Order: sequence, then structure tokens, then C-alpha cells
Amino acid sequence: MDTAMPLRYSLLPDTYAIARLDPAAPVPPGVLDGPGFSTISRTADELSLVCPEARMPAADRVEGGWRVLRLHGPFAFDEVGILSALLAPLAAARIGIFAISTFDTDYLLVKAEALATAQAVLAAAGHVEVA
Repeated sequence: MDTAMPLRYSLLPDTYAIARLDPAAPVPPGVLDGPGFSTISRTADELSLVCPEARMPAADRVEGGWRVLRLHGPFAFDEVGILSALLAPLAAARIGIFAISTFDTDYLLVKAEALATAQAVLAAAGHVEVA
């Protein structure tokens, strides 16, 4: 992919939370229930949950207030520079992100208070927000 090419993305409607649980913890019920984006990752070090704040179970380490930008894929596995085309301008603007990739596309989480700035930075870089 030509990373100079504008990427299209949509803002998901909910506010999201990210939680870190012990790596041996069971997946809490309800995290994947209902519509919208959610994801679970388990590594040797942690169990990470991302879901709408309303569905996030109690956990020792939870951080809410995230908004989700969904890139319009699908992107082939041999396409390079997809995330960097978005992350470079956001990094230059000092906007932190939490990135998640799926089989077809990528999701960027930005804090709600940085959302308007992130949208402006992405627009200035040539990327297009669609409904």
C-alpha cells in the first residue's frame, strides 16, 4: 500500500475501557456480550480486556475514557505502513494511542480528551473520517 494514500476510518459510538487482569484469571462474563467492539488478549504476563465502559467488569487495573477509531479495511497481510501512516502524525502531535489489530483491519484507541485533536491531526495528514 502507498502510505501517502489517505486512509479511511470511522469513530465508534461508545466510550471504552481497557483492563489488565492476572494472566491466569478467567475471562469475566459479559465482556463479549452485546454489540460493538471488544477484544480479549492473553499473554504469559496478562489478560487484557477492551470493551465499552458499560460492560467492563470490576478489575484492579482499569482505565476508561477511550474512544475507538476503526480503519476501513480489509488490509492484506503484505500491505505495509498502514498503522505508521496514522501513528506518525499522532506521535508528532504527542497523542498517545492503544492499537489493536484484527484479521481484517486495525483499531486505534485515543483518550476522549485527545479525540478532537487526533481527528484534526489525521485530517491534516490526509486521512478521512467517514460516518
